[in-house]
Amino acid sequence: MTIAAILRHKGREVFTVGPSATIAEVAAILTRKGIGAVPVMDGRQLLGIVSERDIVRSLHTVGAPTLEMTAGQLMTRSLQRASPKTTIIEAMRQMTIGRFRHVPVMVDDELVGLVSIGDVVKARIMEQDAEVDSLKAYIATA
Repeated sequence: MTIAAILRHKGREVFTVGPSATIAEVAAILTRKGIGAVPVMDGRQLLGIVSERDIVRSLHTVGAPTLEMTAGQLMTRSLQRASPKTTIIEAMRQMTIGRFRHVPVMVDDELVGLVSIGDVVKARIMEQDAEVDSLKAYIATA
């Protein structure tokens, strides 16, 4: 199974912010949409990503002024990326080793989706359930 299958199931809608959005605005979007991260875009160019974890870490070190910072100031710039052809196993490995929970899905230089570790784990569980069902059917007919 690939990232493309996840995107077909969950959709390709991605909520984004511009680099000048305040962290207070980012936090409001994350809360309203029930998501854990937003890509920071300048037009169609991906600049970085701001996650709940980034906000919490900054609140711990900087305090309340974090909310007045911009997405461009707080975002993670060094991003791992996936393509629709990336396998679920590759994505899990990449996210585990890199210790991040969201990966932008890119085709050429265009953002076409955002996949979370939850999406990847859910897809892997569905994949394993299908394998178990196939094995049970095979055993039942043997």
